[in-house]
Amino acid sequence: MTLVDQITKIWAVNYLSLDGSVEVLGQFLMLTLIYNEGGALGTSFGPSFYYLATSSVILAFVLYYIFVNRTHKALAYPLGFIAGGALGNIIDRIRIEKVIDWVDVDFFDLNLFGYYLERWWTFNIADTAISCAILYLLVTMFLSKFSHDKNKPQENNSIINVTSPPASN
Repeated sequence: MTLVDQITKIWAVNYLSLDGSVEVLGQFLMLTLIYNEGGALGTSFGPSFYYLATSSVILAFVLYYIFVNRTHKALAYPLGFIAGGALGNIIDRIRIEKVIDWVDVDFFDLNLFGYYLERWWTFNIADTAISCAILYLLVTMFLSKFSHDKNKPQENNSIINVTSPPASN
């Protein structure tokens, strides 16, 4: 995962220009080279070192959870993708103090609480691995919760228990 991410970033730096975008599927999918000094989804909470430190701490926790859950493949694999993606972006922050992003997709416009996003954030393979793994974990947790609730015997919260016969005198 990390190797693929780094190879695609090297390709992007060597073949894409900072001056413009290369259209792949018109305006929907373009290749646009940017150097992201901030964090995911365009956040800017502090200097690049802040993101390096926080992502390193998160990576340590993820690696711990992978170790603890190494026999539970449905959890260990997506955590591995998260770790690989985090490592790919950490390598960039160590090397050049920025993350190389190059995939530019226009999914839909977003307007949340006065924040307007006309075009999605530019991202890379590492970001894709992290996002897809998190989405997989969330969907799996939701479906697991739903199936446990469905299989759990229902409690009778009514005042009168209709399944028991009336008491005889």
